[in-house]
Amino acid sequence: MRKVIHWFRNDLRVNDNEALTDALKIADEVIPVYIFDDRIFKGQTSYGFPKTNKYRCKFIIESVTQLRTHLEELGLRLIVRSGIPEDILFDIASELKTSSISCNRERTHEEVLVQDALEEKLWTIGQEMRYYRGKMLYYTSDLPFPITQCPDTFTQFRKEVEKFVPVRDPFPIPTFHKHHFYSDIDDGVIPDLAFFGWEDFSIDKGMDFKGGEKAALTELEYYIWEKGLVQDYFNTRNALLGRDFSTKMSPYLSQGCISPKQIYTEVKKYEEKNGSTKSSYWVIFELMWRDFFRFMGKKHKNKIFQRKGTKDGDYPKYPRNDEVLEKWMNGETGVPFIDANMKELNATGFMSNRGRQNVASYFVHTCQQDWIFGAEYFESFLIDYDPCSNYGNWNYLAGVGSDPREGRKFNILTQARKYDPDAAYVKYWLPNYESMDAKDVVMLNADD
Repeated sequence: MRKVIHWFRNDLRVNDNEALTDALKIADEVIPVYIFDDRIFKGQTSYGFPKTNKYRCKFIIESVTQLRTHLEELGLRLIVRSGIPEDILFDIASELKTSSISCNRERTHEEVLVQDALEEKLWTIGQEMRYYRGKMLYYTSDLPFPITQCPDTFTQFRKEVEKFVPVRDPFPIPTFHKHHFYSDIDDGVIPDLAFFGWEDFSIDKGMDFKGGEKAALTELEYYIWEKGLVQDYFNTRNALLGRDFSTKMSPYLSQGCISPKQIYTEVKKYEEKNGSTKSSYWVIFELMWRDFFRFMGKKHKNKIFQRKGTKDGDYPKYPRNDEVLEKWMNGETGVPFIDANMKELNATGFMSNRGRQNVASYFVHTCQQDWIFGAEYFESFLIDYDPCSNYGNWNYLAGVGSDPREGRKFNILTQARKYDPDAAYVKYWLPNYESMDAKDVVMLNADD
């Protein structure tokens, strides 16, 4: 009797899950496990922010709940625990006398420490770790270069990859059988927000994301097929207000409720039926950007989290100004375009890509504060937080990452004129400007 634990990490789905699929093939019994890591759900960043704020915490709880329901429908139980994963998994493996633990490999520092510690503990009882890929569009082994020679600029990376490297087909839902799990072990209770010290909440304004694989597939169906929004993505992608201007797939990708290959495949089906456009291509283009940041994380490792970034150059040591930091965090800088974006982040855990670039640029170049502070604030609040994408983008805006242009500073007035000319977004999040003429509101973004 061969028993295998499948450790769900940031792959909270059944579709296109190579690790789960393989476990079900090689094992007589598969024990799916998800663990709420105390260090992630109760820990703090170096600047003292909760590592997982209430928005992402609730989203993950919903995703795990939906995963458990989906697995039960297919005849498999999900074991849920809270604590230290390497200790809990080792105890389960010892108790049930499993042969191995399968999981999707992570490459960033904190996650690597966990999987390395678990692997070392398993060796003591003659068990092994089996690692798989599941978060990226492209497989590292399919690239035309070793990861150490991955281009450091996105344009060069894209040119060397998109025309020559195929995207593999997603794995279908694997075959489940009742006998795949019959060990006598308590399923465990999925914790609520209160367990992690948060009060329950509802979102009154802005996008209210619901976690889980089925929610992800529903959102994708809505965007591509029900509304056909993919047809105009290139023209809407920089908008700020509403649901339909972007795919809204990022939270689901961050927790692995859906894979980039699934999105890619669905876009290609749409193109086969309706023809390819610049907009449909641009959705795939964004998925390539996401892969690029992950490859930068794999190539440069901890440098993406360090003040000098991947360039190893000099980065100014700005004196900390608590008043400036508070105003930026609270959306009280007096610059409406910046403040509206920060109000949205604080109220929903989400901010558009255009907004993120602007508030990060303002933080670095106008506030002149440590970019790591801003990155950690995003890490705490963003519902779609992904280590490589978040820190890669902050590297980029701080001038310590993979940007071929030096000193990339956004002109906030120009940005507001272009992307919120009628001040609709600002007035939505800052109603105190409601009675003002739109042009006057826009002009308040001028850099004095």
